[in-house]
Amino acid sequence: MDTIRDRTIGILADAGIQDPGVDADLLIGHVLGRSRGEVQAAAILRTGVTLADAAAIDLLVSRRARREPLQHITGRAPFRSIELLVGPGVFVPRPETEQVAQFAIDALLSMPDPDPIGVDLGTGSGAIALSLAVEVPNARIWAVENSPEAFAWTTRNFAAVNAANATLVFGDLADTGILSELDGTVAVLISNPPYIPMDAVPRDPEVRLFDPAHALFGGVDGLDVVRHVSQTALRLLRPGGVLVIEHGELQGGDIRALLTGDGWRATATHRDYTTRDRATTAIRPTP
Repeated sequence: MDTIRDRTIGILADAGIQDPGVDADLLIGHVLGRSRGEVQAAAILRTGVTLADAAAIDLLVSRRARREPLQHITGRAPFRSIELLVGPGVFVPRPETEQVAQFAIDALLSMPDPDPIGVDLGTGSGAIALSLAVEVPNARIWAVENSPEAFAWTTRNFAAVNAANATLVFGDLADTGILSELDGTVAVLISNPPYIPMDAVPRDPEVRLFDPAHALFGGVDGLDVVRHVSQTALRLLRPGGVLVIEHGELQGGDIRALLTGDGWRATATHRDYTTRDRATTAIRPTP
């Protein structure tokens, strides 16, 4: 095991993987059905593996070395307290989005409503919506997705998590009638929209080569979908309701200006754990 693990780490490091030891443990563990700690312990004890398992590990390592996302290879992505099914056609949820989801969770928990309504626009895998539903069980959560490819994964994740307080809707967040039955009643609305400008090239090969374009690019300045989110949120949120938008590290100022121009108040941009601007919040004004 120690030889296989060392070789795997070396291959992944040469391929430019940021944390080759982590990925090596997870890939080996995926094949062997073991946790990271068990893989590391087996390496220390020099536990052997079968030829079939060694071949299976080598196959997965070669895929990861070509920068295929780890989550596509294992078919799963952890997010906060849940685990999601992911693959081609759906955006792989990122750790920084876990912190953005916390803003919405805290807002829901602070609401005086006995059963506050939360909405996730552009839910993708369902990561945010399902986390809200699980962590705020008295809330009623609606999630909207417009990509047929992504929606197939969302549907599977909603079925797997089986949160009775979460409702999935296929539709376009730019549709002026989407969720019209909730107009003026929503307490918290969150969105992680496509926000990369059209002429920008994502740095990471995993994003550039494997994440769906519809989940990445948001028009010339990257804010086309954000504009729709702002208008839809003004219709859905009740006075005093909270808006949470995830965005790129250089977009906080532009998004605050956009929201202020639309009439939102108390706009604020928040940093993630790497000190990069990551989310902007605002409050629905009273008419």
